Amino acid sequence: MIQTDICIIGAGPVGLFAVFEAGLLKMRCHLVDALPQVGGQLSEIYPKKPIYDIPGYPSILAGELVDNLMAQIEPFHPTFTLGERVEELERQADESFVVRTNMGSEIACKVVVIAAGLGCFEPRKPEIPNIEAYENKGVSYMILDPEKYRGKKVVLAGGGDSALDWAIFLADVVEELTLVHRNETFRGAVDSAEKVAKLAETGKIRLLLSSQLGRLAGEGQLQQVEVINKQKESQLLEADYLIPLFGLSPKLGPIEGWGLNLDKSAIEVNVHDYSTNVPGIYAIGDINTYPGKLKLILCGFHEAALMAQTAFKLVYPDQKLSFKYTTVNGVNAF
Repeated sequence: MIQTDICIIGAGPVGLFAVFEAGLLKMRCHLVDALPQVGGQLSEIYPKKPIYDIPGYPSILAGELVDNLMAQIEPFHPTFTLGERVEELERQADESFVVRTNMGSEIACKVVVIAAGLGCFEPRKPEIPNIEAYENKGVSYMILDPEKYRGKKVVLAGGGDSALDWAIFLADVVEELTLVHRNETFRGAVDSAEKVAKLAETGKIRLLLSSQLGRLAGEGQLQQVEVINKQKESQLLEADYLIPLFGLSPKLGPIEGWGLNLDKSAIEVNVHDYSTNVPGIYAIGDINTYPGKLKLILCGFHEAALMAQTAFKLVYPDQKLSFKYTTVNGVNAF
């Protein structure tokens, strides 16, 4: 069992910054996220998208912001459980918690901070009647280990940044790569779209635009993927893997059963410290709601700072909190 002071559910930008604010007060953090990497939506959906409302940065790419946040919290040595979804929260006799994931991981902590953005993300699945039969048998909705596809025939589907970025990366890994997109143009970054077009021109990948996925075929394992163009013409592609990258759909998930006060799909909090109605549980970032709430990363950063101040009293009930400025003391002084 993992032992920590604070278990942060969600490793997006707000969850990462919460590690910094907690670290300044000598509190250890462990982060859990259903996605296979840190960064939340910034990493999974739009890593190349510029963000304009981060103080001190006229513009910063989403992926670069995640990298900077990781560098900022590195001195505090946070630990991570990635690619696992939190399923259960159990209150202990001493008022602490045990957090359990769908993969059996257990985290013992004194404070739980929910920084899950819009909730846990589930992949948007294409409407293919028999797709469930091939899940984990050739159909995947996330790419956890690119080496898994080395020397294989892969069909990617999608038109956003994730599909474009993976098409560029996998072009040098797989034996044969096909990118299927239902429109003539992509939603992702222009630079990435141009790179994909050049790869298609040189024969590195097969690009099928204005096309959509049809039926899947194979005996116990995916072997063929049907692609249908706008003229309703069909072709069967030999494929070891199909990876539909249609984005993620947010769901509150098991959090709904934790006795928290909810307003639709958001958690109600006290604006004094962003605590919930359940003692020891806080909610920061897009997952919470209160009068005047703005769903901005910078607002989540502010919420993380105030959360840490009262979480300290739960982690160190016998100690007096002494607020200090990092400009005076430096990070290492805390």
